[in-house]
Amino acid sequence: MTDSFTDGTVLLNPVAGRGRVSVHQLSELLNAAGVNARVEAPPSPDRMAERVVEVVSNEGRVAVAGGDGTLSLAVNALCARQWPEPPRVAMLPSGTACDFLRTFGFARDLKEAAARLTTPSWYDIDIGCLEGDWGKRFFVNVAEAGVGAAAAEMAARFPGWVGAARYGLGFLARLPRFPRAEVKVIGAHRTISADALAVIVANAQFFAWKWNIAPKANLVDNRLDLQVFSPRKSQLPLALPKIVKGMHLKERWVQRRSWESCEVTADPAWPVEADGEMVGFTPMRVSSVPAAIRFKI
Repeated sequence: MTDSFTDGTVLLNPVAGRGRVSVHQLSELLNAAGVNARVEAPPSPDRMAERVVEVVSNEGRVAVAGGDGTLSLAVNALCARQWPEPPRVAMLPSGTACDFLRTFGFARDLKEAAARLTTPSWYDIDIGCLEGDWGKRFFVNVAEAGVGAAAAEMAARFPGWVGAARYGLGFLARLPRFPRAEVKVIGAHRTISADALAVIVANAQFFAWKWNIAPKANLVDNRLDLQVFSPRKSQLPLALPKIVKGMHLKERWVQRRSWESCEVTADPAWPVEADGEMVGFTPMRVSSVPAAIRFKI
């Protein structure tokens, strides 16, 4: 198997980006870039997850075309199994949000991504893992407990044309009535206790359509970027521009740590999301899985 991805299987999420890219269009774009790929469009998330595992088992690598949700689905399918070496995954950004690529400084450009397939560069990256009453869930970008998770749940209800504004609108809609909680974040050597509104656990730097929530997050340090938000509610609307730009870490109401693992409790219990999808409620255990995926860059 060569280091470049000049042939192989590409799995297209047919509904990503409201279906803006077809199998035929993607095949032509890849051929123009010198990639002789077999493009498939699995008809359901379950079938997509199955095909990801089948392709990696047979070919040692897979490319997925879609957004962050598609990449997260692929990573969850792969990380639920044991592999002799990190499975190789490439991403072609055809979805609405492709925030994961921003951590590498890549634009959401299909032609550029197709050209990268022909290079030999791969990067072993860490993956985040949540465990709770729901079981186990992996994430590539960001997981949240608290008002951010409630905002993500609300954002998922908005129609696609709302676009990049959906998370901010969901946040402002849920903030007024969202309950504060007595939060404990228990690490290996220290516990953070706070009357808080949110706990952010970041593996990568961006989420929610360009929000630079964790500008110091690192994909290769076997640590997660942990932030506990405990502002007054009246402070948050004015603070949003700082959060979007990654300029919020010096605020007095932010406690930030870089930990391999921790446990999070909240009273009352808070909703939890991972990569934009609701997974359950606190309590939860969070950990970093080192070098879990070999990512195409």
